Amino acid sequence: DRLRLQVQALEHDRQLALVGCHARPFPDAALGDGIRNYAAWLRSIRCPEDVARDAFIECPLLHPTWCARTDRLRQFGYRQGDWPEDYELLLRMLHDGQRLGVVPRVLHGWRRATSSASVTDPRYSVDAFQRLKAAWLARGILAPSDQYVLWGYGSTGKTLRRALAQHGKNPSYIVELHPRRLGQTIHGAEVVAPEAIAQLSAWPLIASVAGADARQQLRAFLHRLDRKEGRDFVCAA
Repeated sequence: DRLRLQVQALEHDRQLALVGCHARPFPDAALGDGIRNYAAWLRSIRCPEDVARDAFIECPLLHPTWCARTDRLRQFGYRQGDWPEDYELLLRMLHDGQRLGVVPRVLHGWRRATSSASVTDPRYSVDAFQRLKAAWLARGILAPSDQYVLWGYGSTGKTLRRALAQHGKNPSYIVELHPRRLGQTIHGAEVVAPEAIAQLSAWPLIASVAGADARQQLRAFLHRLDRKEGRDFVCAA
Protein backbone atom coordinates (compact mmCIF):
# COMPACT_ATOMS: atom_id res chain seq x y z
CA ASP A 1 0.00 0.00 0.00
CA ARG A 2 2.98 2.31 0.30
CA LEU A 3 2.89 4.10 -3.06
CA ARG A 4 -0.90 4.29 -3.06
CA LEU A 5 -0.97 5.90 0.37
CA GLN A 6 1.88 8.32 -0.42
CA VAL A 7 0.30 9.44 -3.70
CA GLN A 8 -2.99 9.81 -1.84
CA ALA A 9 -1.26 12.07 0.70
CA LEU A 10 0.26 14.21 -2.08
CA GLU A 11 -3.11 14.52 -3.80
CA HIS A 12 -4.85 15.40 -0.55
CA ASP A 13 -2.41 18.22 0.26
CA ARG A 14 -1.23 19.97 -2.90
CA GLN A 15 1.26 21.99 -0.85
CA LEU A 16 3.34 18.92 -0.04
CA ALA A 17 6.53 18.69 -2.09
CA LEU A 18 7.28 15.14 -0.94
CA VAL A 19 6.27 12.60 1.66
CA GLY A 20 8.11 9.82 3.43
CA CYS A 21 6.84 6.99 5.62
CA HIS A 22 7.99 4.96 8.59
CA ALA A 23 10.36 2.02 8.12
CA ARG A 24 11.45 -1.23 9.72
CA PRO A 25 15.22 -1.80 9.58
CA PHE A 26 16.52 -5.34 9.01
CA PRO A 27 18.19 -7.81 9.37
CA ASP A 28 18.34 -7.79 13.16
CA ALA A 29 21.91 -9.12 13.20
CA ALA A 30 23.13 -5.99 11.38
CA LEU A 31 21.39 -3.49 13.65
CA GLY A 32 23.11 -1.58 16.42
CA ASP A 33 21.53 0.64 19.03
CA GLY A 34 22.10 3.71 16.85
CA ILE A 35 19.97 2.40 13.97
CA ARG A 36 17.29 1.06 16.31
CA ASN A 37 17.07 4.41 18.10
CA TYR A 38 17.00 6.31 14.81
CA ALA A 39 14.17 4.14 13.45
CA ALA A 40 12.22 4.62 16.68
CA TRP A 41 12.77 8.38 16.51
CA LEU A 42 11.61 8.45 12.89
CA ARG A 43 8.31 6.92 14.02
CA SER A 44 7.76 10.00 16.20
CA ILE A 45 7.69 12.14 13.03
CA ARG A 46 4.01 12.16 12.07
CA CYS A 47 3.21 15.41 10.24
CA PRO A 48 4.87 18.25 8.25
CA GLU A 49 5.22 20.32 11.42
CA ASP A 50 7.25 17.53 13.04
CA VAL A 51 9.50 17.34 9.96
CA ALA A 52 10.24 21.07 10.07
CA ARG A 53 10.65 21.21 13.85
CA ASP A 54 13.05 18.26 14.13
CA ALA A 55 15.01 18.73 10.89
CA PHE A 56 18.25 19.60 12.72
CA ILE A 57 18.12 16.65 15.13
CA GLU A 58 18.51 13.97 12.45
CA CYS A 59 17.27 13.63 8.90
CA PRO A 60 13.53 13.34 9.71
CA LEU A 61 12.51 11.50 6.52
CA LEU A 62 14.39 8.33 5.62
CA HIS A 63 15.65 8.75 2.05
CA PRO A 64 14.49 5.35 0.65
CA THR A 65 10.93 6.21 1.70
CA TRP A 66 10.62 9.45 -0.25
CA CYS A 67 7.81 9.91 -2.77
CA ALA A 68 8.18 13.35 -4.35
CA ARG A 69 6.61 15.55 -6.96
CA THR A 70 8.69 15.40 -10.14
CA ASP A 71 8.66 19.15 -10.67
CA ARG A 72 10.04 19.79 -7.16
CA LEU A 73 12.89 17.33 -7.64
CA ARG A 74 13.70 18.91 -10.99
CA GLN A 75 13.59 22.36 -9.35
CA PHE A 76 15.89 21.55 -6.43
CA GLY A 77 17.85 18.47 -7.50
CA TYR A 78 20.64 16.71 -5.64
CA ARG A 79 24.01 18.39 -5.12
CA GLN A 80 27.35 16.70 -4.76
CA GLY A 81 29.65 17.76 -1.95
CA ASP A 82 31.18 16.58 1.32
CA TRP A 83 27.72 16.01 2.79
CA PRO A 84 24.90 13.43 2.78
CA GLU A 85 23.12 14.48 -0.43
CA ASP A 86 19.63 13.45 0.70
CA TYR A 87 19.81 15.42 3.96
CA GLU A 88 21.26 18.44 2.14
CA LEU A 89 18.33 18.40 -0.28
CA LEU A 90 15.82 18.11 2.56
CA LEU A 91 17.32 21.04 4.49
CA ARG A 92 17.52 23.13 1.32
CA MET A 93 13.87 22.49 0.52
CA LEU A 94 12.78 23.35 4.05
CA HIS A 95 14.86 26.54 3.95
CA ASP A 96 12.99 27.48 0.77
CA GLY A 97 9.67 27.01 2.55
CA GLN A 98 8.71 23.69 0.98
CA ARG A 99 6.26 21.57 2.94
CA LEU A 100 7.47 18.00 3.56
CA GLY A 101 5.20 15.35 5.04
CA VAL A 102 4.99 11.73 6.09
CA VAL A 103 2.55 8.84 6.02
CA PRO A 104 2.86 7.75 9.66
CA ARG A 105 2.81 4.01 9.02
CA VAL A 106 5.56 1.39 8.65
CA LEU A 107 5.44 0.84 4.89
CA HIS A 108 9.10 0.21 4.05
CA GLY A 109 11.65 -2.48 4.89
CA TRP A 110 15.02 -0.74 5.33
CA ARG A 111 17.85 -3.18 4.64
CA ARG A 112 21.07 -2.40 6.50
CA ALA A 113 24.46 -3.63 5.28
CA THR A 114 27.99 -2.94 6.49
CA SER A 115 28.98 -2.11 2.89
CA SER A 116 26.38 0.65 2.41
CA ALA A 117 27.55 4.19 1.70
CA SER A 118 25.97 5.46 4.91
CA VAL A 119 28.39 3.18 6.80
CA THR A 120 31.57 3.50 4.71
CA ASP A 121 31.47 6.92 2.99
CA PRO A 122 32.98 9.89 4.91
CA ARG A 123 30.16 12.06 3.56
CA TYR A 124 27.92 10.26 6.07
CA SER A 125 30.16 10.74 9.09
CA VAL A 126 29.06 12.55 12.25
CA ASP A 127 31.31 15.49 11.35
CA ALA A 128 29.77 15.72 7.86
CA PHE A 129 26.27 15.83 9.33
CA GLN A 130 27.29 18.53 11.80
CA ARG A 131 28.93 20.62 9.07
CA LEU A 132 25.75 20.40 7.03
CA LYS A 133 23.54 21.35 9.97
CA ALA A 134 25.82 24.29 10.75
CA ALA A 135 25.69 25.55 7.16
CA TRP A 136 21.88 25.71 7.15
CA LEU A 137 21.60 27.01 10.71
CA ALA A 138 23.93 29.84 9.65
CA ARG A 139 21.66 30.59 6.68
CA GLY A 140 18.50 30.25 8.76
CA ILE A 141 17.89 31.09 12.40
CA LEU A 142 21.45 32.42 12.91
CA ALA A 143 21.50 34.59 9.78
CA PRO A 144 20.66 37.89 11.61
CA SER A 145 23.39 37.50 14.25
CA ASP A 146 26.94 36.19 14.55
CA GLN A 147 26.28 35.31 18.21
CA TYR A 148 23.96 32.74 19.73
CA VAL A 149 23.33 30.84 22.95
CA LEU A 150 24.36 27.17 22.92
CA TRP A 151 22.51 24.86 25.31
CA GLY A 152 24.53 21.69 25.87
CA TYR A 153 28.26 21.15 25.51
CA GLY A 154 28.65 17.42 25.17
CA SER A 155 30.43 15.82 22.23
CA THR A 156 27.70 16.88 19.78
CA GLY A 157 27.59 20.44 21.10
CA LYS A 158 31.36 20.76 20.81
CA THR A 159 31.34 19.52 17.21
CA LEU A 160 28.48 21.82 16.30
CA ARG A 161 30.22 24.83 17.88
CA ARG A 162 33.32 24.20 15.80
CA ALA A 163 31.26 23.81 12.63
CA LEU A 164 29.32 27.02 13.27
CA ALA A 165 32.56 28.91 13.93
CA GLN A 166 33.53 28.18 10.31
CA HIS A 167 30.56 30.38 9.35
CA GLY A 168 31.54 33.17 11.75
CA LYS A 169 28.91 32.12 14.32
CA ASN A 170 30.13 31.87 17.91
CA PRO A 171 28.27 31.36 21.20
CA SER A 172 27.94 34.31 23.53
CA TYR A 173 26.85 31.99 26.35
CA ILE A 174 26.80 28.23 26.91
CA VAL A 175 23.98 26.80 29.01
CA GLU A 176 24.91 23.77 31.09
CA LEU A 177 23.44 21.75 33.97
CA HIS A 178 26.78 20.43 35.22
CA PRO A 179 27.58 22.46 38.38
CA ARG A 180 31.35 22.22 37.87
CA ARG A 181 31.11 24.03 34.53
CA LEU A 182 28.99 26.94 35.74
CA GLY A 183 30.93 30.19 35.84
CA GLN A 184 33.65 28.90 33.54
CA THR A 185 34.48 30.42 30.17
CA ILE A 186 34.68 28.18 27.09
CA HIS A 187 36.06 29.73 23.90
CA GLY A 188 35.06 33.16 25.18
CA ALA A 189 31.52 32.10 26.16
CA GLU A 190 30.43 32.19 29.79
CA VAL A 191 28.82 29.01 31.09
CA VAL A 192 25.49 29.72 32.77
CA ALA A 193 22.54 27.80 34.21
CA PRO A 194 19.21 27.52 32.35
CA GLU A 195 17.67 30.12 34.66
CA ALA A 196 19.89 32.76 33.03
CA ILE A 197 18.15 32.33 29.66
CA ALA A 198 15.38 34.73 30.69
CA GLN A 199 17.98 37.53 30.50
CA LEU A 200 19.52 36.32 27.24
CA SER A 201 16.77 37.23 24.79
CA ALA A 202 19.08 39.15 22.45
CA TRP A 203 20.40 35.99 20.78
CA PRO A 204 18.83 32.89 19.19
CA LEU A 205 19.38 29.62 21.04
CA ILE A 206 20.66 26.33 19.63
CA ALA A 207 19.82 23.37 21.87
CA SER A 208 22.26 20.49 21.40
CA VAL A 209 20.63 18.05 23.80
CA ALA A 210 20.33 14.31 23.15
CA GLY A 211 17.30 12.23 24.03
CA ALA A 212 13.60 12.77 23.36
CA ASP A 213 12.71 13.18 27.06
CA ALA A 214 15.44 15.77 27.63
CA ARG A 215 14.33 17.72 24.55
CA GLN A 216 10.72 17.61 25.69
CA GLN A 217 11.69 19.11 29.05
CA LEU A 218 13.88 21.72 27.35
CA ARG A 219 11.08 22.73 24.98
CA ALA A 220 8.59 23.02 27.83
CA PHE A 221 11.05 25.21 29.76
CA LEU A 222 11.65 27.52 26.77
CA HIS A 223 7.94 27.73 25.94
CA ARG A 224 7.31 28.95 29.49
CA LEU A 225 9.74 31.76 28.68
CA ASP A 226 7.65 32.57 25.56
CA ARG A 227 10.40 31.35 23.25
CA LYS A 228 9.00 30.11 19.93
CA GLU A 229 10.66 27.11 18.33
CA GLY A 230 11.96 27.83 14.85
CA ARG A 231 12.06 31.57 15.51
CA ASP A 232 13.85 31.87 18.87
CA PHE A 233 15.39 28.44 19.26
CA VAL A 234 16.13 25.23 17.37
CA CYS A 235 16.94 21.75 18.64
CA ALA A 236 20.04 20.44 16.87
CA ALA A 237 21.26 17.17 18.36
